Amino acid sequence: MNKQTRHEIFTRLREQNPHPTTELNYTTPFELLIAVLLSAQATDISVNKATATLFPLANTAQTMLDLGIEEIMRHTKSIGLYKTKSQHIIQTCEILLREHNGEVPQNREALEKLPGVGRKTANVVLNTAFRQPVIAVDTHIFRVANRTKIATGKNVREVEDKLIKVIPKEFLLDAHHWLILHGRYTCKAQKPQCQTCIICDLCEFGGKTNI
Repeated sequence: MNKQTRHEIFTRLREQNPHPTTELNYTTPFELLIAVLLSAQATDISVNKATATLFPLANTAQTMLDLGIEEIMRHTKSIGLYKTKSQHIIQTCEILLREHNGEVPQNREALEKLPGVGRKTANVVLNTAFRQPVIAVDTHIFRVANRTKIATGKNVREVEDKLIKVIPKEFLLDAHHWLILHGRYTCKAQKPQCQTCIICDLCEFGGKTNI
């Protein structure tokens, strides 16, 4: 795919959704970090349901630690792997208080030292909370990038590195959200909605389906 086509793809995605953001509910970087920790192998809807009752009780590292593991699990029990995730929340809060004055660090190295935080989670926080031009490649973005040929790769890191390299700089801050939303609602895994896709004519996969 040439750079003109990539530019047109993101131009259309921006016109459709000028101010994209995560579908996780949060108001602070700490809340976003906790929500993303809970979101692994879970839907945003289920996470939002849990945090709707959890965050009013605790939305800082100290208040979350004070709340305690048992109370946290009471709010997160509807989410898969909730016991492990709740333990990670406690451990994360301890580290934030001990090493970062209770604040969420704004660099990947420090974030990835937090329990349960891998590269993808760190990138979500860096991009969404701190507006850094990084891309967290999940299954949706991996699928969209490969299907459209925006950036092909055999693994998520390869796709991430290529996306950072080829996406025009003017779109980098919001590219993560445009791609994930496109994959979630249009370029679906089983039944891609090519007939209503605004970039179908620029996509090799979509073009083939309409031959």
